[in-house]
Amino acid sequence: MTDLLEKAVAAVRRMPADDQDAIAQAMLSMAKIADPLEIEPEHAAAVRAGLEQADRGAFVEGDASTIIARAFVRARTPT
Repeated sequence: MTDLLEKAVAAVRRMPADDQDAIAQAMLSMAKIADPLEIEPEHAAAVRAGLEQADRGAFVEGDASTIIARAFVRARTPT
């Protein structure tokens, strides 16, 4: 296991069980071990937009661990 994956797993271990299960399902889906994730209808447009960005090569620039850390901060910050 890479150092980055070990850090990610350690971070997920500190999360509530429901969040851990959601991340585990996403990881299994990405590894093609589980069925694809169901996308909620209200999120479908955003997923399509993201796939279109990926097709165009429009990726976020920067270090992956920094990008992921910022995403977790945004996810945990109450709105």
